[in-house]
Amino acid sequence: MSDAVAPADVPGERPVLTSDVVHRGLVWDVVRETVELGPYRTVVREYVRHPGAVAVIALDDDDRVLLLRQYRHPAGAELWEPPAGLLDVPGEDPVAAARRELAEEADLTASQWWLLAEYLTSPGGSDESLRVYLARGLAEVPAAERHHREDEEADMEPVWVPLDDAVTAVLAGRLRNPSTAVGVLAAASCRARGWTDLRPVDRS
Repeated sequence: MSDAVAPADVPGERPVLTSDVVHRGLVWDVVRETVELGPYRTVVREYVRHPGAVAVIALDDDDRVLLLRQYRHPAGAELWEPPAGLLDVPGEDPVAAARRELAEEADLTASQWWLLAEYLTSPGGSDESLRVYLARGLAEVPAAERHHREDEEADMEPVWVPLDDAVTAVLAGRLRNPSTAVGVLAAASCRARGWTDLRPVDRS
């Protein structure tokens, strides 16, 4: 057995022989593609084509993380989540989208930003990639400049949770949103290492 090495995902896209949109949705599409895996080996795969998204772990000076309760219809549940949103503005930088979502959903700005984690939400069925940012140096958006929230966002309830309590809730299965789980555990891990693993946003 070879010596252990730090694992890292590597690009390895296979040739796409055919690609068709089988359903065009309001936010994302479903595509069907014929993919060449090797000589005389092809497969047909259907997946959700997604614009990508961002999430924000907003941590205050008391190491409390902001979570928002939001109804998620496919899950049939109200989930506690960090501020988050789609990369649905053409040409918008991901960290700019994260700043926008923090202001729109939580009425907050932040003076310090880092890239906390990146993950693929469901790589067997979607190309969605999600970046989780850590935001600190928080301040409230002036009342006159706050975003008017609609639809599910209109009923979002905010709560500040000590980071250690959020970790416990994730590990106990009480918090199931993936951005919450990834973001909370990544923030706790970075804190335990003295924040040395944080990546500046200009490397994102």
